[in-house]
Amino acid sequence: MAERALVIIPTYNERENLPKIVPLVLEQDPRLDVLVVDDNSPDGTGELADALASAEPRVHVLHRPGKLGLGTAYRAGFRWALEAGFDYVFEMDADFSHDPRHLPTFLREIADADLVIGSRYLNRRVTVINWPMSRLMLSYFANVYARWVTGLKLWDSTGGYKCYRREVLAAIDLDQVRSNGYSFQIEMSFRAWRKRFRIKEITITFADRNVGRSKMSGGIVREAVWMVWRLRWWALMGWV
Repeated sequence: MAERALVIIPTYNERENLPKIVPLVLEQDPRLDVLVVDDNSPDGTGELADALASAEPRVHVLHRPGKLGLGTAYRAGFRWALEAGFDYVFEMDADFSHDPRHLPTFLREIADADLVIGSRYLNRRVTVINWPMSRLMLSYFANVYARWVTGLKLWDSTGGYKCYRREVLAAIDLDQVRSNGYSFQIEMSFRAWRKRFRIKEITITFADRNVGRSKMSGGIVREAVWMVWRLRWWALMGWV
């Protein structure tokens, strides 16, 4: 039986992007399914996702009652994927900042890894398009900071384009994952690293969204600043 892969796409007000990105994902490989995790989007993204799912059996939808955060959306998607028996599980944004054309590369590289991360800064090479310099510098040095504090040897620990083997997600106690913003990406990679799973970074091209609004906020940045110190402390105490 062919291995199965699930691409989890969390959504909140992504009505314009969703009907464009889902077909592009599915055409990359016949093993790919899509799970849309919608947080009761006011713009009707959830209803649109249901329409896509009714027309295509490889599309699935998980509805949540409100905007509960990126980390909880992915954790809900991970549990759904494990219960459904998928072998590989992707994280992907709905806004085209993550190019679906990279998916075949992820599927190829996961053959020799447990977690593959799409990196914007691999070996100090920046592959980000259309970000203002202030946002780029914040992101780049946030990764330098996270690497220094946690010891996690990744060039892009905050990146959200990833592919996990199911064994990684099954080994991590998802109930113990504390982050909910972009620090969720750091925490998940850190927990996988502490469990000695094989992590590989590949270069991706990351483009700023053309439609909709960024979910970045000051609270998300503050959470990440403090979370890396918590991860370091938890590691010293043997809690992760």
